[in-house]
Amino acid sequence: MKAITRTPSRVARIDPSDLAIEEKLMTVDRVTKVVKGGRRLRFRALMVVGDGNGHVGVGLAKATGVPEAIRKAGAMGRKQLIAVPVVNQTIPHEALAKYGASMVLIRPAAPGRGMIASNTVRTVLELAGVKNVISKSLGSQNRINVARATMLALASLRTIVPAAKEPDVEKTSSEANDAAE
Repeated sequence: MKAITRTPSRVARIDPSDLAIEEKLMTVDRVTKVVKGGRRLRFRALMVVGDGNGHVGVGLAKATGVPEAIRKAGAMGRKQLIAVPVVNQTIPHEALAKYGASMVLIRPAAPGRGMIASNTVRTVLELAGVKNVISKSLGSQNRINVARATMLALASLRTIVPAAKEPDVEKTSSEANDAAE
């Protein structure tokens, strides 16, 4: 299985105004930029937002104060909401995604199995509404890259019905002509 490295173009953004969004703050870090006059101190917040019913987003923002960074990260997460297909409280198929040096593998699990995942992957999947899944984080354990790799994996998931409606790009024009005759 080849790792997904880009968001599929068919992913539609979700309007968060009509959803009951829940936010979870994953981390707040103090970051500095060294300039001519000294060090410039800022705070970076990583936040996951979701409704627990198939919608999730990850936001990352920086500001000079912690509350402002958290507010901005929440707004960024709301802008980047995606729809996640949840079938019987699990995902429809396995997915492998890579972001930076982090790689995340998520697999469906039987009902009642629970969530076997790292803290970062667990937070994203919980807010997406997935209850039974097995995951493995490979490579770097950087929280930002793991969260974004998880989002890539979730964005690549498809159910049977939408996949059947999509045109088959594997058919060549000669095969299409043969089928028409």
